[in-house]
Amino acid sequence: MAGTSRHDREMAINAKKQLSECSDPVERLRLQCLTRGSAGIKGLSRAFRIMDDDNSRTLDLKEFIKGLNDYGVLMEKDEAIAVFQQFDKDGSGQIDFDEFLLTLRPAMSNARKEVIMQAFRKLDKTGDGVITIEDLRGVYNVKHHPKYQNGEWTEEQIFRKFLDSFDSPNDKDGQVTKEEFLNYYAGVSASIDTDIYFIIMMKNAWKL
Repeated sequence: MAGTSRHDREMAINAKKQLSECSDPVERLRLQCLTRGSAGIKGLSRAFRIMDDDNSRTLDLKEFIKGLNDYGVLMEKDEAIAVFQQFDKDGSGQIDFDEFLLTLRPAMSNARKEVIMQAFRKLDKTGDGVITIEDLRGVYNVKHHPKYQNGEWTEEQIFRKFLDSFDSPNDKDGQVTKEEFLNYYAGVSASIDTDIYFIIMMKNAWKL
């Protein structure tokens, strides 16, 4: 329902292949995230959010390098510094967290962004900007889920598993923000060439 594991596998293989030929530091970081599948960029954003102790939404070079290490991104120190400097446009020694993630997210056409936001609005029944288990009731039908049918999982467990697919592996809070939803589908989008196919996939998945 969220993003298919086949897309994830294809994306990881393509990203690894491109990584071996790529020299641009920012693009290399993006590809390293995409080798982890659709949730890769979102996972990195979570790692940085944990680093941002004072909630300033900015990172200095030390925090940036530690965040990369904690997330397991393999990058030489001088390469990490080059990435940092590309984002530190005013030379303040700090980079803006949101700007960094926007740049890192693979480019998407407005048509793709619009259909992703349509899906988000449909799921966010309460309209508070966060998708929770409560929002999923009545929108996501678990009756066809094989593990529900064989009694292995409850409805609650299936909802939770579904929300977890949007969360990064090390920090599952059972809530999906607009940013996480967009980051996740930016990953899926990176593995789909044409807008038309992506839009059809989203409309079918979410009955838009």
